[in-house]
Amino acid sequence: MGWAKPLKKLLYALPAPAFWLGVWQVCAFLVDRRLGGRGNELLLPYPASVWSALAAMAGTGEFWGAVLTSLGRIALGLGWGVTIGAVLAVLTCASPWADRLLSPAVRVVRAAPVASFILLVLLWTGRNRVPAVIAAMMVTPVVWDNLSRGIQAIDPRLLELARCYRFSRWKQVVLIYLPALRPYILTALTTATGLAWKSGVAAEVLCLPEPSLGQRIYYTKYYLDIPELFAWTAVTVALSMVLERLLRACVARWGRGWGR
Repeated sequence: MGWAKPLKKLLYALPAPAFWLGVWQVCAFLVDRRLGGRGNELLLPYPASVWSALAAMAGTGEFWGAVLTSLGRIALGLGWGVTIGAVLAVLTCASPWADRLLSPAVRVVRAAPVASFILLVLLWTGRNRVPAVIAAMMVTPVVWDNLSRGIQAIDPRLLELARCYRFSRWKQVVLIYLPALRPYILTALTTATGLAWKSGVAAEVLCLPEPSLGQRIYYTKYYLDIPELFAWTAVTVALSMVLERLLRACVARWGRGWGR
């Protein structure tokens, strides 16, 4: 039947989340017993408490405003980071001089602490722009590294064959480069999406742009509202996973036509 396959997938996916929810429940119960009351809400709240906080937040306009605004900022930074990283990969692979000039700068960005860049960018620009800039800066080295390795791994015999048949540059890109780079693009997007979210939300926590997920996370810490802190963290993780799956699905769908 039509519902058998989705049901099978659901039953396959449920055990792991159910197990960890059970572990969470048991640990919260032990903390509650140890503290002799509701003091565990300051250390490890019950899953039901977090769910109640999440349900209460989801019914407010402030919640959706913070979610959509952070999503827009970090998605913009992710897009710029992917674009800049791809351009740098092409330049550094095409020209030894570009590689000598640009590679050290990209490696410095990859090695430097995120907090240092957040504070520096905050001095140079408005706080509402910091998350997007930081997300782009953290994504760029990841995309550059993956695509550079992918370009260097392309079989030179395929490129020689393309030149013999007088393929145009665009035809070489579509028939040779994109199919060969597909796994590297998927790896870059998977890593870059999570990194963009972590660095972008960290920038929001330090800069407190209005509205934002990071600002809400900071306020929950300030007011010791730990169930709400868990709820905002769950929303951040869920958004990161959803965006990653969407990007992977888009690349997979477009990739099916690259070799045609």
